[in-house]
Amino acid sequence: MSESAILFIVSAPSGAGKTSLLRELVPADDRLVVSVSHATRAMRPGEQDGTHYHFVSVERFLELVGEGAFLEHARVFDNYYGTSEAAVRSQLARGLDVVLEIDWQGARQVRQRFADAVSVFIAPPSIDALRQRLSGRGQDSEAVVERRMADARSELSHYAEYDYLVINDDFHAALGELRAIVTAERLREPRQSARFSAALASMLG
Repeated sequence: MSESAILFIVSAPSGAGKTSLLRELVPADDRLVVSVSHATRAMRPGEQDGTHYHFVSVERFLELVGEGAFLEHARVFDNYYGTSEAAVRSQLARGLDVVLEIDWQGARQVRQRFADAVSVFIAPPSIDALRQRLSGRGQDSEAVVERRMADARSELSHYAEYDYLVINDDFHAALGELRAIVTAERLREPRQSARFSAALASMLG
């Protein structure tokens, strides 16, 4: 693992805008990548295997759990999700900053393996705003929306476990705050010292 590479954990309740924010943040930054998780849920329209998730059967997922392949894994909405430890460590070793888009359960597991991981929680401005976003998708029944609302409240109760809290009221403001977090973490002295060790040594003679 590169001493200057950073592992970011980003969590949020469903509908808070986490995925949309990361879709804007990551492609504009050539040092930042999102880890592609394994998932047992069905592909949604427009998704591609290996790009959005590695889609696998429940049986294969449980085999990978038994092999110790996951850095973290959890059951969410009756489906399983997991992050390949080998893939994350490979990207960090190449000097890339890696974003894990995971829930609070996964975040707790990752912190046990990567104590210096930087965690960010994204929250909606209000419960009413969250309900509007979930209902506005038009993909779920009212019963599913209500269940997601209950799960969102559960996820929100863990915001204090994170290093940073971003309230996604205005999308562009929240995006700017996420960029600021990434920049600030990269500028920490130990990471800068590791990245520019040769230059610093030459300046000091």
